[in-house]
Amino acid sequence: MATEQELSDFLQSVERRAFKQAVFAVRDDDAALDIVQDAMIKLAEKYGDKPAAELPLLFQRILQNTTHDWFRRQKVRSTWVSHLSSLRGNNDMNDNDILEALEAEAGDGNQESSADHVSRAQILQAIDEEIQRLPARQREAFIMRYWEEMDVAETAALMGCSEGSVKTHCSRATHALAHALRARGITL
Repeated sequence: MATEQELSDFLQSVERRAFKQAVFAVRDDDAALDIVQDAMIKLAEKYGDKPAAELPLLFQRILQNTTHDWFRRQKVRSTWVSHLSSLRGNNDMNDNDILEALEAEAGDGNQESSADHVSRAQILQAIDEEIQRLPARQREAFIMRYWEEMDVAETAALMGCSEGSVKTHCSRATHALAHALRARGITL
């Protein structure tokens, strides 16, 4: 059984990656934050007594289910909002913020020139944009395999598909990303 400290340490270690994964899925920072917080609360309340080794897979499944629940609620809301929005003017301003670029974990920012910092930030932003453009299943497989560093079997279990499907989704995602980044003049 995971101790309170182990659970806390685990949640702290996955917080940033889970947020980024949720942002890629829902494309809304505020909604992604809510999804991650809900998933963390559900894990702590319902599965806090599980062994620490089981927490990563449980959390990923909870995060996916919470994201799917968000989409279901959005579908219902959009049905009613679209009908009601025709009754009022369209004076709302959209604040579409660009995803924040990830800070480099390797190295100290003080040793990096401004040009390098800007270049790296632009490349990370381009990668984020291209990941968002992937089809949902490809994006999901790609993030689990390469961001969360899960193996094929774990990813297949969480996605509810075969290991071959995971490999296919990942292959298509990496090829699409490589092609899109090359088209932008980015070579890694």
